[in-house]
Amino acid sequence: MKNISERILGIFKRSKTFKTRGELKKLLTAEKVRKLEILIGCKIKNEQFFIRALVHRSFLENNSDYEYSNERLEFLGDAVLSVVVAKYLYQKFPSENEGFLTKVRSKYVNKIALAEAAESINLANFLLLGKNLPSHFVQNSKTIIADAFEALIGAIYLDNGLSSASNFITSVLIEPFTRAGIHLIDENFKSQLLEFTQAKKMDTPQYTVIKEEGPHHDKLFTVKVNIGKDEYGIGKGKSKKNAEQNAAEIAFQKLSAEDSQSITEDGNH
Repeated sequence: MKNISERILGIFKRSKTFKTRGELKKLLTAEKVRKLEILIGCKIKNEQFFIRALVHRSFLENNSDYEYSNERLEFLGDAVLSVVVAKYLYQKFPSENEGFLTKVRSKYVNKIALAEAAESINLANFLLLGKNLPSHFVQNSKTIIADAFEALIGAIYLDNGLSSASNFITSVLIEPFTRAGIHLIDENFKSQLLEFTQAKKMDTPQYTVIKEEGPHHDKLFTVKVNIGKDEYGIGKGKSKKNAEQNAAEIAFQKLSAEDSQSITEDGNH
């Protein structure tokens, strides 16, 4: 009986093929194949996987011969990415709990991170796009290149296995982000503000919506944060959560600056 990994591979490999070898060469020239092999760090055995990974759904509008976009491979690549990053973090931080690992993993696999990794290898240059999709839209769209990055991971996995996919993810995403200290950055300002106030034995921050603007589908919220009777920050956002985070960031920066100044003044006395 086949194991689960073999069954998954079988499902994703059973897909419609392109019509002729000539059609393949039109979409992915020998030169582009060589460049792509350098980027992914392994030989390409089946070019169809990689063509599929590079086909944005807009391409199908003018090319009826090709039935599928990269969305199925994106789904597979997302799963492979999650496993590889989870294993890396599990081994790198043996004493950390599940909450920490989950939080850090999100920093490596969110769309912004994936788009940055895709941009680092100029993946946009390989994408197969519809004629009606402006090039400037592609360059500015984090989602398109992030999705293509996940699809590329899926293609590497199908063509060369988990080890090659893991090597690619590690070299292009994990190692650069780890060197940059991305995993150490806490972007949850509400959490940071709460920890700061608790450490300083201050009152718990309280958030209040003071204004709602715009239609139901496009609201803009304004939120203030108070610590005790004092107001420390006002933030705006498309959701209450974002507005609270923005208010918390202002408050946290204000309190941090005041704390630093206090320490400096005490040191000068």
